[in-house]
Amino acid sequence: MKSVWMFPGQASQKVGMGLDLYENTTLGKTYFDQANDILGYDIKSIVFGGPDEILKQTQYTQPAIYIVSVILGKLFLEAGEKPAIVAGHSLGEYSALAIANAFSFETGLSLVQIRAESMFKAGQEIEGTMAAIVGLNDDQIKDLCELDHSGIVVPANYNSPGQVVISGEPSAVKSMMTMAKEKGARMAVPLKVSGAFHSPLMSSARESLAEILDSTEISDALYPVYANVSASPVTDGSQIRDLLLKQLENPVLWSKTIQALIDEGCDTFIEVGPGKVLQGLLKRIDRKRQSQGIGTLEEINNYV
Repeated sequence: MKSVWMFPGQASQKVGMGLDLYENTTLGKTYFDQANDILGYDIKSIVFGGPDEILKQTQYTQPAIYIVSVILGKLFLEAGEKPAIVAGHSLGEYSALAIANAFSFETGLSLVQIRAESMFKAGQEIEGTMAAIVGLNDDQIKDLCELDHSGIVVPANYNSPGQVVISGEPSAVKSMMTMAKEKGARMAVPLKVSGAFHSPLMSSARESLAEILDSTEISDALYPVYANVSASPVTDGSQIRDLLLKQLENPVLWSKTIQALIDEGCDTFIEVGPGKVLQGLLKRIDRKRQSQGIGTLEEINNYV
């Protein structure tokens, strides 16, 4: 059995997530208490009590999902389970790297805080947005993005065959959505986001993240980590640093990542973290593959 632990990204958050971990495990309480100190604000009250409008703001969402995902992953390890490979969707790559011991929980949270706050700030400085296009293949999306839209628009997330998220300047994204529908897309849906993530509009965020990454020690990973920007495994610490930086402005190759893992012989896919987004994408990529979610303490206990 070759198992992959998959860690979710932004949009998997839910008010109240992780409360069972905080109330019933020493690790959960320790990490949440440490998170308050590291972040400099009360993340516990935002995660456990909301409101949702606050939790879904980028600068809070990303640390919240990271905290819950890493606690779940560490508890899963403590229960005697172990992945062969790890992977994470966008933000989830940081959770995957923490579980692979490329850096500590605390170091990862500091990186995620800078990443989240700088991405939010970049979105305030240069207006940007994103949209999901359903029903066109990857090449069609690439070709449409390369047409003249009087602004920047690029593929941001290759989530599954026929589902690609685009990112860029609002007018260009709107133009792209119209063209996609004319080309036969079943849906072109604007997303409620605070910026054009995984696009050149994140260049200022890249500078902020580069500064902290350069001064952060990143160890070689215990398990191969499939990187978003390459859809291939990496364990070398210096390569991990470079790939995390590239991730901000480049597309998440999730569909290729999952296909590469299947080709590698992986037969067990476990989503470690809140929500079921990655389980849903796996079904769209390969209906024959089974997956499970580890999002609560109860689900860990039931699995082991």
